[in-house]
Amino acid sequence: MTAPTTATTILGSVDIPPAANLWPFDHKLAIAHLSKNDPRLARLIEKSIEFRLNIEAMQSPYEALLEAIAYQSISGKAAATIFARIKALGANGRCPTPQEILRARKSVLRKAGLSFAKIAAVRDLAQKTIEGVVPSLAEAEKMSDQELVDRLISVRGIGAWTVEMFLIFRLGRPDVLPIHDYGVQKGFALTYAKKQIPKPRELAKFGERWRPYRTVASWYMWRAVQLAGKDARKIKKTPAKNPHKRAAEIQSRAAKTKAR
Repeated sequence: MTAPTTATTILGSVDIPPAANLWPFDHKLAIAHLSKNDPRLARLIEKSIEFRLNIEAMQSPYEALLEAIAYQSISGKAAATIFARIKALGANGRCPTPQEILRARKSVLRKAGLSFAKIAAVRDLAQKTIEGVVPSLAEAEKMSDQELVDRLISVRGIGAWTVEMFLIFRLGRPDVLPIHDYGVQKGFALTYAKKQIPKPRELAKFGERWRPYRTVASWYMWRAVQLAGKDARKIKKTPAKNPHKRAAEIQSRAAKTKAR
């Protein structure tokens, strides 16, 4: 499971036949539900390819999160090179076990391309896997989305977004809405004719109509960015408020409250 700045690049470049039924939910039922409840999303679905999700069935939660840490904050190409070096540290060409990561010298991990912060993160991941904080795949499949988020964000370097990508691309959970994902935000702005990127709270509120298939809706938001091409650049981030002006506004409201 890769973890770039946005999940747009994770989209299904691999052609998985819909009939393969690799997902733990009925994607056709999900599409019908979303199309019925959201006319604009229905139009996007009509002009897009059919939903497909490449579930990475071979990875354990530990391996998926180890890869996610390697991919954080750098380009996909550079991250792939680094992760290949990390995998080479394991026996028989497999991903190194938690024990092997903990035994590896810091200089070896640095030579593989990990920053000091990422070395601390992968070691914490390895230790928490040994301790049972990071669940096995069988355990993870029995846990709720929120239980997994709460458990996994205790690992150094793992935030809610990384866990959400794990829920979508490793476990195939149907109702995940990554409200802080820039690709989902931009796709939403494009689909609903917004001039600026929505705030996470706005996106979460709107996304209630997509339940219980917010994963599928998110996938189509990523697809909207791809379909828009260069036009996607027209969508801008909401400008941050001047902190001094913000403070003045708060003081003004407080003064008005006292005057009542």
